[in-house]
Amino acid sequence: MKKNLPLPLKLLLAIIIGGVIGILLINNLNSVTELVLSDPEKPYSTKNLVLMKDATLNAIQQFSWNFMQVIISVNRLTGQFISFCVPLIVLGFICPSITKMGQNAGKLLFISLIIAYLSSILAATMSAIAGYTLVPMFNIAKDAVEVKLPDAIFKLDINPIMPVISALVLSIIIGLSVVWTNAKTTKDLLAEFQNIVLDIVDKIVIPVLPIHIGTTFAILGLNGTLKQFPVFLIALIIVIIGHYIWLAVLYGVAGAYSKRNPMEVLKHYGPAYITAIGTMSSAATLSVALECANKSSVLRKDLVGFGIPLFANIHLCGSVLTETFFCLIIHKMIFNSLPTIGTMTLFIILFGIFAVGAPGVPGGTVMASLGIVESIICANAGATPEQTAIFTGTLLAIFALQDSFGTACNVTGDGALTLFLTGYAEKHGIKESE
Repeated sequence: MKKNLPLPLKLLLAIIIGGVIGILLINNLNSVTELVLSDPEKPYSTKNLVLMKDATLNAIQQFSWNFMQVIISVNRLTGQFISFCVPLIVLGFICPSITKMGQNAGKLLFISLIIAYLSSILAATMSAIAGYTLVPMFNIAKDAVEVKLPDAIFKLDINPIMPVISALVLSIIIGLSVVWTNAKTTKDLLAEFQNIVLDIVDKIVIPVLPIHIGTTFAILGLNGTLKQFPVFLIALIIVIIGHYIWLAVLYGVAGAYSKRNPMEVLKHYGPAYITAIGTMSSAATLSVALECANKSSVLRKDLVGFGIPLFANIHLCGSVLTETFFCLIIHKMIFNSLPTIGTMTLFIILFGIFAVGAPGVPGGTVMASLGIVESIICANAGATPEQTAIFTGTLLAIFALQDSFGTACNVTGDGALTLFLTGYAEKHGIKESE
C-alpha cells in the first residue's frame, strides 16, 4: 500500500510545478514580442510582422493563452470553495469549543482562556512591530510585470453562507447560550457538527489546497510577482527566530510569576518539539506533550492533566505570530504598502479569538482566520477579487511550509502557560486534586 506524501511536500511540489508553468507560459507569450522588437532591419521586417504574429499566435500564444484560462478558472473555483467553507469552519470549531470549555467553568478555566488569548495577541503584536520595522527594508520590487490575464473559461459563483464576522458572532452567541441553558442535546449536536466539519477540512479542503496553491503560484509566475519568493525565505528564518524569542518571553514571565525555575519545564520538551515538527498537529502531539510535562518537578500533576490538553486546542501563539508577519509581507508585495495600524489592530484582536477556537490540526489556524484576512486586510486595501485570491493563496502556501515550526512553538509554549497556572493555583490557595 502506497503512503501518501506529507502535506508540506505536496505543497512544495505544487509551488514548484505551478511556478515553473507560470514562468514558461509568460516566456512563451513574451518571446514573440521580443522577436518583433529586436531589429526591424533583420529578417523579421515590419512587413513580415503581421504574418509572424498570426503564425506564432496560432502555434504558441494561443495554446499559452488557453492554458492560462484553464489555470485561472481552476484557481477561482478552488478559491471560492475554500472561502465557502470558512464560515462552516468558524461555526464548527469555535461554537463547540465554547460549549466544551463551559463544562469546566471555574477560575482556572477563565484564567487559562485569558492567558492563552493574551499570549496569542501579544505574539501577534510583537510580530506586527517587527513587520513594520523590517518589511520596508526588504528588497520588494515595485515594478512588477504588467500582464493582461485572460478571463476564466467558466465562472461558478460559490458564495459563503454568511460573512465570516457574522459566523464568529453567531458562534459566540450560540455557544454561550448552550452553556447558560445547559442544553445537552444541542451540545451533543454541536460536537457532532464539529466532527463533520473536521472531516470536511481533512478530506476535502486539505486535498484541494495543493491544487489551489499550485494554480496561485502559476498566476504569480504569470504576473511577475514570483520574483519576490526569495523574500519569503528570509521571512521564514525571521519568524522561526521570533518563535524562540516569544518562548523565552513566555517562560521568563511564567517563571517570574510562579517563582519556579522555567528550565525545569523547558528542558523536558525536546521530544514534544520534535514530534510537533513531524506531525504539524498540536492534537497529534498531545500524548508526547503530556509525558514531557509530567517529567517536570515544578508543575503540579493535576494542572498538567488540565492545562496541557486545554492549551493544545486554544493556545496557538507560534501560528499567530507567523501569519501576522506573512500578512504584512504579502500586503507589501501586492499593494506596495503596509496595512494601516488600525487595520492590523482590529485584525490581531479578532485573530486572537479565532486562534482560541481554531483546531489543533495542520493548517487549522490559517484556515480559521482566512475570513478575517479577506474581510479586514484585503477589504481595507481595496483589493480586487483577483488580488484577494492571490493574497490568500500565497498566505496558505507560505504558512503551510513553516507550519511544523509554528506548531512546535505552540506545543512548547503550553508548558509555560501550565507553569503560570501552577503559580496561580498556589497563590490563590487552590488545592491539588488527584
